[in-house]
Amino acid sequence: MDKDRIEGAARSIKGSVKETVGKMTGDTKTEAEGSTEKAAGKVQNTVGGAKDAARDALK
Repeated sequence: MDKDRIEGAARSIKGSVKETVGKMTGDTKTEAEGSTEKAAGKVQNTVGGAKDAARDALK
């Protein structure tokens, strides 16, 4: 498993938590930051998956 997948998943979870906290407190800035971080984590996770697939294809 590529480290990008692990870091991406962690970043996505962190973003989800931050987004939820922003919603609960009514802080739109925190909510937007969380949403952005969650999306970035998903992209990083996808990149890691592509690296895994490429590595497996070369074997």
